[in-house]
Amino acid sequence: MRLRNLLAIACLVLAFPLAAGAKPTRPNIVFIMADDHASHAMSCYGSKINQTPHIDRLAKEGMRFDNCFCTNGICAPSRAVILSGRYSHLNGVRDNREPFDGGQVTFPKLLQQAGYRTAMIGKWHLKSDPTGFDYWNILPGQGRYNDPLFLDMGQRRQYDGYVTDIITDLAIDWLKQQDDEQPFCLLCHHKAPHSNWTPDAKHAQLWSDRDIPEPATLMDDFATRSQVLHTSTLLLDRNYLKRHPQPNEPADLDGPALRPWVYQRFIKDYLRCIVSVDENVGRLLRYLDESGKARDTIVIYTSDQGFFLGDHGMYDKRLMYEESLRMPLLVRYPRGIAPGSVVDSMVLNLDFAPTLLDLAGVPAASEMQGRSFAPILKGERPNDWRHSIYYRFYEDAYGVGPHLGVRTDRYKLIHYLYGDGGWELYDLKSDPREMENICARPELAEVVARLKGEMQRLRQQYNDEADSSVTPGG
Repeated sequence: MRLRNLLAIACLVLAFPLAAGAKPTRPNIVFIMADDHASHAMSCYGSKINQTPHIDRLAKEGMRFDNCFCTNGICAPSRAVILSGRYSHLNGVRDNREPFDGGQVTFPKLLQQAGYRTAMIGKWHLKSDPTGFDYWNILPGQGRYNDPLFLDMGQRRQYDGYVTDIITDLAIDWLKQQDDEQPFCLLCHHKAPHSNWTPDAKHAQLWSDRDIPEPATLMDDFATRSQVLHTSTLLLDRNYLKRHPQPNEPADLDGPALRPWVYQRFIKDYLRCIVSVDENVGRLLRYLDESGKARDTIVIYTSDQGFFLGDHGMYDKRLMYEESLRMPLLVRYPRGIAPGSVVDSMVLNLDFAPTLLDLAGVPAASEMQGRSFAPILKGERPNDWRHSIYYRFYEDAYGVGPHLGVRTDRYKLIHYLYGDGGWELYDLKSDPREMENICARPELAEVVARLKGEMQRLRQQYNDEADSSVTPGG
């Protein structure tokens, strides 16, 4: 173990050269993850509906990834992919019902074995106790927004207050106990802005006097889509109101005519929760500044996947459209990342584990399928970096069933494994909002065949051959 730690330090020095006279140091890691925070609800990503000044600091002082994607767009599976660096069919969490096997290799375990102090605080959502952490204090299940119950190293403990504030309090309290002689890795996972959206008292009336701008695709009618999209219950309509009742619901509106009314109620509470997340990110960054830890600490901000904010008339996630597929990813490290950097290289949540290990100078486990993007953080995109990504969704709920797809710089091909088994193709260059399915156009048959071949290649690369119904010619 001593030899391994020395090799880790040597790798870090090679990755991030230090100023003359500075002592070698392994970086601390603070990994902040919100739940369902879409990148288009962050001002550093160009949001037209809200401002996130504290989160924006990370973009201004670090690197913003414009093409970060999830491999399976739902909460528990994404978290399992992030921890394990493996696709859902291999880490065992394909949907929100399957527990995470804590015996498998994860990046916190490897960091812990390499001498890091590790902690997990906030939303865990994996139906098993955390492993690989010196300290953990998690919400059971989804957790509550107000006066939440936590499992503090397995012991039930209730806290008074608002969950986003409490998670930050616990995170800062743990950081205060760390010294400068041992590096640390803190996972700070917020419940917000997951439903049921419950703002804290001081933000409960924000935007009550005005409307939030509507997305351009709010009234999408799915005219060219697969028939399975018409069975989804994720539309902002009466289905939404059954799950999220509102006062003074209009009885004279239904279907698409109801969407604008529902959208305003949904989006305001969603954004009010994000205001609290943003302010608490500011608190955490302020502590790192005031404690002198900021320069030696890698800070990551992300979400477990994207989220529909009225886009295509929907809320929630699951589907492979951009708003759900795309994840925010901001990384700040004063010792090694140029401030204000923006990259368009395609990265996956699959890559988080090997990247964090690489930055810490710890070898990734051989079973991890992701690839370290540490060179990209240094401004050096490898020539053989990926040009396509593979997506695989398993759950059957809310009228959305299993599907899979491939995305390149220009095209996206989606195949539904339920209902009519339809295919959808989008040209992201000419149709970035994915409004027209062009899969049936004869002149694009060669493009479709090429993308089916790429999908099959990626399935073989990631050892996902369970469903033989999808073939290059299928």
